[in-house]
Amino acid sequence: MTLNRSHLFIVALVCGLVFLPTAGLRALQTGNPPASPPAQVQPPAPDQGAGQDQDVDPLKRERSDKEKIAAHKAVRQEIKGAYKTWLEQDVPYIITDEERKAFKALGNDEEREAFIEQFWLRRNANPDSPENEFREEHYRRIAYANEHFAAGKPGWKTDRGHIYISFGKPDEIDSHPSGGMYNRPYDEGGGETDTFPFEVWRYRYLEGIGENVELEFVDTCQCGDYHFTIDRGEKDALARVPNMGLTLAESMGHTKKSDRFAGDLETLGLGSNSSQNRSKQFDRIELMSKLFAPPPVQFHDLDAFITEHKLLSGPVFPFDVRTDFVKVTESTILVPITIQMKNRDMTFVTKDGVSRGVVNILGKVTTLTHKTVQTFEDTVQVEQPSELLEKSLDHESVYWKALPLLPGLYRLDIAIKDVNNPDHMGYFGRSLDVPTYRDEKLGTSSLILADQMNTVSSREIGSGNFIIGNTFIRPRVSSPTPNNPNPPVRFKRNQQLSFWMQVYNLGIDEATKSNQAAVTYQIVKTTPATASTSAVDTVVFEKQMDSKDLGAHSDQMTVEKTLPISGLEPGKYKVTVKINDAISKQQIAQSAPFVVE
Repeated sequence: MTLNRSHLFIVALVCGLVFLPTAGLRALQTGNPPASPPAQVQPPAPDQGAGQDQDVDPLKRERSDKEKIAAHKAVRQEIKGAYKTWLEQDVPYIITDEERKAFKALGNDEEREAFIEQFWLRRNANPDSPENEFREEHYRRIAYANEHFAAGKPGWKTDRGHIYISFGKPDEIDSHPSGGMYNRPYDEGGGETDTFPFEVWRYRYLEGIGENVELEFVDTCQCGDYHFTIDRGEKDALARVPNMGLTLAESMGHTKKSDRFAGDLETLGLGSNSSQNRSKQFDRIELMSKLFAPPPVQFHDLDAFITEHKLLSGPVFPFDVRTDFVKVTESTILVPITIQMKNRDMTFVTKDGVSRGVVNILGKVTTLTHKTVQTFEDTVQVEQPSELLEKSLDHESVYWKALPLLPGLYRLDIAIKDVNNPDHMGYFGRSLDVPTYRDEKLGTSSLILADQMNTVSSREIGSGNFIIGNTFIRPRVSSPTPNNPNPPVRFKRNQQLSFWMQVYNLGIDEATKSNQAAVTYQIVKTTPATASTSAVDTVVFEKQMDSKDLGAHSDQMTVEKTLPISGLEPGKYKVTVKINDAISKQQIAQSAPFVVE
């Protein structure tokens, strides 16, 4: 069949060439570069024998449709690495079909990077803010899902994780983690039965779905994997057991247990409300379709970029910075940034018996090509009764900000300004190497030593300063010197030592759907070398735990502990946490030094 020019254009549209300029489109059709107009190709003469075929220049012959499509595919770069993970793991629940199609049609990583930036900007509820609250909340939800809903697979892959990431924390949770005896309400048939573990989530209102939304999740495998169900009878563990767990009507002989499985959507017992339940079956199907569809984009017209800020100059205002790394997904790393300032370096203004110091903070993360990927601005206020000001000058003030970043090498710049003394300023700048956590390879977050750590209430989970998952943890920050750029953090003997670390990619036993690793943490005292002896490490405390005690069905676990150090002599120490995974046959360890004063 002979294809004319209109046919070829249709083929080009199907293959995605509609994104190319006209000259580029002609170049792909003829094989000539787009810099100069292609020469007109004459149709080949009728076949007159093998002798004439030898006179045709193979470089000038017109390519077949198959060759043109192959050439186009060669031009486009395949989506892989961090961009593939972003599409398949970071945003699968919130990206629209049109956006997914457009992202797959992009030809190179530069275009994909710009697309991702605009993707988050379109969802930013406050375009004038340098922060993107939608993006930060999205990755916070992923981290929470991984922490709480893992079940032999990452928490974000579970149904509870899907719903939590899409809609946030429910207003109410009715949890039955052990199942057990259950008194059915009348609209489920009444009577008593035993159930599998299940949860009912209630939302007062979900935009685009409605009011008083109830969602039910059932763990029929009893392995921690609660799946969403529109059949409220699925949680009945005795449903298939003859003469057990009967409804009121069944126990009175008015109906048979087999009637539950007559083909209706829900396997509930028949009763006075049966007709009502049947009339709502299509409502439940519609609810499911709405729940698992990506939410609509609210800000289609947003195309502005966040404002670039210039760093100010002035007298040195010293401050210390600590960065940590916590895995959210394979391609997204949460980077908590802790900034510590001495109160003595601030300028305090006293009014009405209250002394107040105010510091403005500006931070910026850029790529090696100077492209800004994250900015944050905030104000820190320190207030003290004027009579206590002198004592408070020996203390430090700490600021915390967590940024989601792709793995890679960046530059972190931070500037601070003393508001009460505008010429008093400080600057910090250094490289930021965000690690890659590869599948099947045992990995850990940073080992964080903290002076404060506690479990937060359910209302505070995953939000607020110094909160990672359901833990409040305030890192200790060291103060580098020219002779020691990486000094250990310091604790006083009347303080407590807290440490926190997450472990990723634990092996999961296929039969039990659980992990099996030994966790050992220890405190080691370091005796410095002398002229006649070498340095010696002495274990002064050690304890071992089983990974199942920290989350049996998850490939991720959190190791956290608070220890008193009043019994430790002043000197140099280090905390070491070791993981020995019996299933994947991998080992990993992290250490962090500290000094007891």
